[in-house]
Amino acid sequence: MRATLTSAAALLLAAGAAQADFDLTILHTNDFHARFEPISKYDGPCSSDDNAEGKCFGGSARLVTAVDAARERATNSILVDGGDQFQGTLFYTYYKGKAAAEMMNKLGYDAMTVGNHEFDDGPEVLAGFMDAVDFPVLMSNADVSAEPALADKLMKSTVIEVAGEKIGLIGLTPENTAELASPGENVRFLDPVASVQGEVDKLTSEGVNKIIVLSHSGYAVDQTVAAGTTGVDVIVGGHTNTYLSNVADNAAGPYPTMVGDTAIVQAYAYGKFLGELNVTFDDDGVVIAAAGEPLIMDVEVDEDDVTVARITELAVPLEEIRQKEVAETAAPIVGDRDVCRVEECSMGNLVADAMLDRVKSQGVSIAIANSGGLRASIDEGTVTMGEVLTVLPFQNTLSTFEITGQDVIDALENGVSQVEESSGRFPQVAGLKFVWDPNVAAGEGRIIEVLVEGADGFAPIDPAATYAIVSNDFVRKGGDGYAMFITASNVYDYGPDLADVTAEYMAANAPYKPVIDGRIAKK
Repeated sequence: MRATLTSAAALLLAAGAAQADFDLTILHTNDFHARFEPISKYDGPCSSDDNAEGKCFGGSARLVTAVDAARERATNSILVDGGDQFQGTLFYTYYKGKAAAEMMNKLGYDAMTVGNHEFDDGPEVLAGFMDAVDFPVLMSNADVSAEPALADKLMKSTVIEVAGEKIGLIGLTPENTAELASPGENVRFLDPVASVQGEVDKLTSEGVNKIIVLSHSGYAVDQTVAAGTTGVDVIVGGHTNTYLSNVADNAAGPYPTMVGDTAIVQAYAYGKFLGELNVTFDDDGVVIAAAGEPLIMDVEVDEDDVTVARITELAVPLEEIRQKEVAETAAPIVGDRDVCRVEECSMGNLVADAMLDRVKSQGVSIAIANSGGLRASIDEGTVTMGEVLTVLPFQNTLSTFEITGQDVIDALENGVSQVEESSGRFPQVAGLKFVWDPNVAAGEGRIIEVLVEGADGFAPIDPAATYAIVSNDFVRKGGDGYAMFITASNVYDYGPDLADVTAEYMAANAPYKPVIDGRIAKK
């Protein structure tokens, strides 16, 4: 489709129609999740030393520089966001939407859509964020008329003007947001295709012929919307943290992905990339060329000094949170890598139990955690949030999904496949027990017994049955060799932060008593 569009552009130029064309650069972000400070290659915190050595990515200060440079080289440009600015770091925990509003205003966004995490603290926090920003926040596929906090301010679409041209912008949010966040009983979510088409029809009736959907509904839904609607020129996506690229081997698809005449883009997450899509419209608002590439925010992008200073200032109160006492433990909790990467350990049991406890009401019965995600032990006595964050520094989120019993066995087989190297893939578990044999070659059947906990106690796993699992988002996406999780069904990768879940579990069971109960055994 790209070649067709380019050829069409060339023909129009040859026919002398260039004066009617309109060039627009769409700069975009999505799923920022409060990553105002630079992040590591694992998308977690990156120390100032590592940042100075050029090992970090993203951060608001780099985005300021990159956006300024992109605007400078563009004929016309807009900056938009695909949702989920909220949640993910202590900046959100402390400031809620206030820090996001300040940084987005500084960057000069033109619009954003509502992500499901914008509802994590209810409609009131979203409304406060909307009051603080200088741009429209949009959501087309929901009825908010019964929600007082949003009824008079949350628009389905809007029209902005760039160089005399009208551009229609439509917002889109996950249809299942009520299951993912806390929008309350007064917000009713609707079908994305019908909702978008309704707004397209409204905008076109007003003479707007350039229409961009800001979608926090995921790459697959975006393709469904593109195929099921008419009149949508561009979809700027989010929610699935999808990396689209024309040059990277690990890209999920081309940038842009064309569905009919609709160009779909997404730029991974966490501010690691700034999307830059260059679009040419003809006089009828038809896209005749669309090309670009996400720009990586690495050491080559200078950090804006003023923004660095402001982020540093905003971070000062967070130290209070890091020192906040969150629980008591009756004994040391062992998280030493020399233990946790070869056998059952009390830190692994804590984290796995906390994960399972959080989602058990959703029908989840098994938790699997990678020992590589456990970075420290905790001493007996008072536990601070700083200690919890030291154990779990990667800002991983809970992921729930469904796989077969055979997949569970394969996952455990992967987990014990590199014990000799003390690999971080060694599994810590809850809701099941397993026995493994180190004398069997890796990948050749080291797992010799798996028992799953049920209402009547532990019973052998059924390879053909389906089990609901909880892990962290890194593992669910195939990290530490767990490739069998990549194709899982009913996946949701964007649950609460694992550190928060663990701290809350310890607090609910204070004084927490570390457990070693034989859930992992060696033949």
